[in-house]
Amino acid sequence: MSMDLLIRTEARLIVLRTLEEQPDGRLNSELLRVNLEAFGITKSRDWVHDELNWLQEMGAVRVVEAGSVRVATLTAKGSDHVNRRVVIEGVKRPSREL
Repeated sequence: MSMDLLIRTEARLIVLRTLEEQPDGRLNSELLRVNLEAFGITKSRDWVHDELNWLQEMGAVRVVEAGSVRVATLTAKGSDHVNRRVVIEGVKRPSREL
């Protein structure tokens, strides 16, 4: 697996986990970009938009445009992946709780 793909699969899981932590399951792409930086993944907002589009194609999030950002909302399928009930290929699997 290439380093680019490793970063993408990790970033997708971080995005889903971050959305799962929100009371309403939503965040905008700029806040998600800043959160990814906290995990050492420094990418542009356009890169985050591409990943949100991919996650939307997989059914893990819904995305709406809001000016220059996009707002992602976690779906049941995205939540199920975070909670290890389903596997979305292309998203890193969450580790088991100890």
